Order: sequence, then C-alpha cells, then structure tokens
Amino acid sequence: MRKPLFISAVVLVVIGTALTISFAGNRAVTSPTTLSVVEHPINEKVIDIGKPGDSSGDLLTFANELFDETNADKVGRDQGDCIRINTTEGSWECRWINFLKGGAITVEGPFFDSHDSVMAITGGRGKYKDARGSMELKALPDGSGYDFIFHVRS
Repeated sequence: MRKPLFISAVVLVVIGTALTISFAGNRAVTSPTTLSVVEHPINEKVIDIGKPGDSSGDLLTFANELFDETNADKVGRDQGDCIRINTTEGSWECRWINFLKGGAITVEGPFFDSHDSVMAITGGRGKYKDARGSMELKALPDGSGYDFIFHVRS
C-alpha cells in the first residue's frame, strides 16, 4: 500500500520541479530595464466624431516607426489609438503597442498637446512578457517626434 503513495509523491515532486523550471525560464525581464526609442509620427489620422472640429470624443489612430535612442536606426514600430478627452486642456487618453526586437510593450495613459506625460506599461509579450512599469513620453524640441523612455519591470 505504501509503494503507490511513494510513487505518487515522487511524481508530484518531479512535475512541480519541471513547472518551476519552465516558468522561471519564460521570464525575460528579470531586473528593471530602461529602454529609449524615438517615434516618428508620420502615419496618423484624426477622425472627427460629434461636433465638427476638435471636440471631445474625436479619435486619433496611428501606426508609426520607432528608432533607436540616437534617432538613427529603425528598431520597431507602434500602433494604437487615442480618444480626445478635453480640448481646453489638450488631453487625449491613449493605448498602443510598441513592437520591438524580441517582443512588444503595451502602454496606456494620457497624451497632452502641450506637455510631456507618463503612461503605464500594462503588459507585453516575448521578452517583455509580464512587463509592468512606466513610459515617459517627451516631445522632441524640434517637434519632429517623441522620445519614449520605458522603465520596465516584471
């Protein structure tokens, strides 16, 4: 009678160990990481919804290229959408995915017409699986794009 109990216990230990190793091996970001890219906002469209002109509820869709922090080499792309919230404050609520080598990072949060913001990293895939943290969004001084500075943790 004790032999089947012993075998069952050994099987459970082996399965538990295998699962632990498997899950540990899938975590790509194991320590806080900072990653900077530059977006070139050249493929965007505002869809006028409701009152004509800039008004609450308007939709902005985009799909743009991302470049390395020196703004020289293409390293990925993004795609997403924003909803106009307040025209007086110049605010939008946005969400998008950033496709990068080895994975993707999803963000959500406010975008402002006239000042920088911080967005939440809400997840990812590939090497950014289970990503959390924040992304600083900063307009380039010459108005040609945006710095995205990801502070990734898992």
